[in-house]
Amino acid sequence: MTVFEEEHSLLTDLRKRELELKKSLYMAEYKVKVTTGTMKHSGTIDHIYVILIGTEGQSERTELNSLGMDFITGKTGAYKVKTSSSLGKLLLVKVEKDPFLIFPEDEWFCCKVEVKTPEDEEILFPCYRWLSRGEFVELRAGKTLELAMKGLVEPGKKWKRIEHMKNVFQFKKTTMSYVLEHWKEDDFFGSQFLNGTNPNVIKRCSKLPPNFPVTDEMVKPFLETGTTLEKEMEEGNIFLCDQKIMDGIPTRQKDGNPLYVAAGLCLFYKNPEGKLLPIAIQQLYQQPSEQNPIFLPNDLDTDWLLAKLFFRSSDLIQHQTLHHLLHTHYLAEVFTMATFRCLPTVHPLYKVLIPHINCTLHINILVRKLLLSPGGALSESSLGVEGLMELMRRDLSQMTYSSLCLPENINERGLESIPNFYYRDDALKLWNYLNFVTAMVEYYYSSDCDVIKDIELQEWVNEIFTHGFLENKHSIPSCFNTIEEVAKFITMVIFRVSVQHAAVNNGQYDYNSWVPNGSLLLCKPPPATKGESSMQTFLDTLPDVEDSVKIMSAARILSEKYTDVVLLGEFPEEHFDEPLPKEIIKALQADLSYIKEEIAARNSKLEMPYTYLNP
Repeated sequence: MTVFEEEHSLLTDLRKRELELKKSLYMAEYKVKVTTGTMKHSGTIDHIYVILIGTEGQSERTELNSLGMDFITGKTGAYKVKTSSSLGKLLLVKVEKDPFLIFPEDEWFCCKVEVKTPEDEEILFPCYRWLSRGEFVELRAGKTLELAMKGLVEPGKKWKRIEHMKNVFQFKKTTMSYVLEHWKEDDFFGSQFLNGTNPNVIKRCSKLPPNFPVTDEMVKPFLETGTTLEKEMEEGNIFLCDQKIMDGIPTRQKDGNPLYVAAGLCLFYKNPEGKLLPIAIQQLYQQPSEQNPIFLPNDLDTDWLLAKLFFRSSDLIQHQTLHHLLHTHYLAEVFTMATFRCLPTVHPLYKVLIPHINCTLHINILVRKLLLSPGGALSESSLGVEGLMELMRRDLSQMTYSSLCLPENINERGLESIPNFYYRDDALKLWNYLNFVTAMVEYYYSSDCDVIKDIELQEWVNEIFTHGFLENKHSIPSCFNTIEEVAKFITMVIFRVSVQHAAVNNGQYDYNSWVPNGSLLLCKPPPATKGESSMQTFLDTLPDVEDSVKIMSAARILSEKYTDVVLLGEFPEEHFDEPLPKEIIKALQADLSYIKEEIAARNSKLEMPYTYLNP
């Protein structure tokens, strides 16, 4: 090699090093710590990869690998992930587990991932779950960054425009995209009382309540030409939602200012196209007055929008407090405690119930922390904790057994034939498929006399009656006398803790995150006179940005699927050893498989599919 060639080679090497040095100077470095669980066999020898996702981009898929053994039980490993530039606000960490050579499966329990950004911000991503080979999980930050607020969260900051709120939802695409586009529309408002998160309150109206003086002249523009309000009531096309249970409950204060909640009435009309439309809302009090007018669809746009906001917001509080928390979570807790206290593990009904109630107590502890602790979404609602407790006391005192049993509930509310009621259609099918309980009960109890003599069973239902329903004779039975009574009650229990919970829980992020569609917290009173509101009035009524984020975050967390979910009809632990109960379970699973196909076929034809009761 000539001197010239040597110099040229040296210069080339220097330039390469210079480029590498410049590149390293512009590279962002993220320090990642991963903690493995302390339980036996929590570790893994498989490959673990991460992708960091932020508001300005994402990292390459990076294997976490250091000198020596990684992901050892009870240990925390430290790693580095490098990117060409900052990823902005860090939102997600995607963790993936891939096999190492041909070794057999070894599941890994990941406790948490901690990331220190180039900006020296330390962010926790909780996991606390098992990962199988080939599985990945997307972890969200334990802060409101998951909502991609991009610096909007400032105490007391109010929304300036509806359009600004849409920026919050840029990250997750769900049914909520439809809600964002259609929330102002009357037919969408009505559809939520059938297929939203609270399909439990609307009923057919054959006669107007005396405190809701809607006249034919008021609603004539919204009915089919040539008909009357009375005629439509006779034909079963008028429906009512009455929030009288909310009447007179004091609201809490926020920063020295009162918050607001309505106890209104809303009249709906099922038009010839089968759409359910609101045609009159008396929004503030139960008693009509000049300061409590009845709002109509042809009022000022923002007046009508506010009327719907206040009514939906009260419905949201009822939904979250009564139909979600009390009617599913807290009743499930009563059923669970009685089961653990009164039924031995070898009792046949313990075996039937345990897959449906196994995690109830753990979940309810988390629910209390999330919703009712200081700063929780419900404790910071317009009613506050004391108001919510009063609401639950009122509801429990008037709870009936028939209201908990779906076929009777639907009949009592006169909703047997209203079209496009997908909750009813799916829930009734599931109630009927739960008749596997009847076959189980008939197998283990040969006669009504066997039921009466089963002391453990009688103690179980009496404990539920005494400690759960406070000996309310209008509620559930205090004892069982027949096989039929046992089968019906067990069906109700499984329906409440599984099917009904899915109906009121799984759509919360879809329907209840977009606060203009309804909010747990409202900051201004409803209009007492017509024609004086504006879009600014509407925005001032909504919670501020910080409280909106809390509501959205709670709805998102509550809607997340459990990582160790047990689907309806699954009995993962082998409690039954007799052939016939196993055959009964197989028949149930076949029925549920069939309804999955039915629901999928129907939903394929719907603009807004109803997915929440797919088994």
